[in-house]
Amino acid sequence: MNSKLTHVARRGLLLVMSSPSGAGKTTLSRRLLAADANITMSVSVTTRKPRPGEVEGHDYSFISRERFEEMIARSELLEWADVFGNLYGTPRKPVEEALAHGRDVLFDIDWQGTQQLAQAMEDDLVRIFILPPTAEALRLRLINRAQDSSAVVAKRMAEAAREISHWPEYDYVVVNDEVEVTHHEIKAILQAERLRRRRRVGLTEFVRALTKDL
Repeated sequence: MNSKLTHVARRGLLLVMSSPSGAGKTTLSRRLLAADANITMSVSVTTRKPRPGEVEGHDYSFISRERFEEMIARSELLEWADVFGNLYGTPRKPVEEALAHGRDVLFDIDWQGTQQLAQAMEDDLVRIFILPPTAEALRLRLINRAQDSSAVVAKRMAEAAREISHWPEYDYVVVNDEVEVTHHEIKAILQAERLRRRRRVGLTEFVRALTKDL
């Protein structure tokens, strides 16, 4: 048997995971990246200054506002947003190259960025929204992170309702009660989406070779 025929080439996909702050999106993203070598995190460009410990090209690509605006004008960004005066965006070229080589790209963006991605590359997009099990669980997670003041926690809780209202725009919705269970649910979604016929660009060649021997 020709072992080459058992491999069916596929196009990569864009996996978006969105959630209100504190719902566990960052933890789940890290687990997925550690468990699956064929998915990589999208590296955004930003006009803000690097924070302590951030690595150029790993956490973000730090660029000038002038360069960012040039990228917008040249349609070099799949999506972008102004967040508290700093610009953030997703470069188009590395994402398209990854998809063409059958690699998947993970995005940690909000509903607005997801809408922009859908306008640019909807056929490649898989959208997952992550919900907390209860409002109180979300509040406790924000408090236990010990990263924000009580005023900031209250602000994030107020924003959560607005963010959660966009859940119907997503393909899948998971409730993150237990991280291990949610992690396996996300892995199952990813595996199923990788097997979609439209992404398996090598199927025609595979079937043609298969039927020759029938």
